[in-house]
Amino acid sequence: MVFMVAKDLISEVIPTLKTSDLGQTALNWMEVFRISHLPIVNNQDFLGLISDTDIYDMNQPEEPIGNHPITLCKPFVKEDQHIFEVIGLASKLKLSVVPVLDNEDHYKGVITTNDLIHYIASISSLDQPGGIIVLELTERDYSLTQIAQIVESNNIKVLSMYITSPPESIKIEVTLKVNSTDLVSVIRTFERYNYEVKTWITTNDLMDRFYSERFDLLMKYLNI
Repeated sequence: MVFMVAKDLISEVIPTLKTSDLGQTALNWMEVFRISHLPIVNNQDFLGLISDTDIYDMNQPEEPIGNHPITLCKPFVKEDQHIFEVIGLASKLKLSVVPVLDNEDHYKGVITTNDLIHYIASISSLDQPGGIIVLELTERDYSLTQIAQIVESNNIKVLSMYITSPPESIKIEVTLKVNSTDLVSVIRTFERYNYEVKTWITTNDLMDRFYSERFDLLMKYLNI
């Protein structure tokens, strides 16, 4: 995967708002694009993000946004920042879009969390055929070299791997995406080396559910 920065994922379809736009207009756009934030921009100046909650709190969506005193949050990334930094900001502030500015602080666009999810899926090979194995172990027992050797000794390749620390647990979870759906032999090898295999998944339906349930953990891991 080519090294990507914020400007590479800027959406070409998400509109900007002006303070003269109606609150209802903003809500309509949010519904169309399935987001809960929109940027307010004056020429090239980024004034901040307005959320659907902000508009509902006005109680007068048929009036211009600028008629109401709103304290706008102003999160942003620069266009040359790494995508992982974008993911970290989106996760920390629970944003549905992340504004991008250039080095002169001019507004360039937004990155949607949906596009971030697709990016993560691509760099993690989550959108590729194969299986998932989740190991549970203590940090002192973790050895990337040994884990990789066990997988490869069964003629299977590791496509991606990440580590999470579940809340209220003294153990870590190592999630492996591999290029095979026949996982019986590698599972047995892990068990022979006294690894605890917490779960393993091969069918597409179960994978979809797995991705949904574990995405928040991945976001916390990438929140650098």
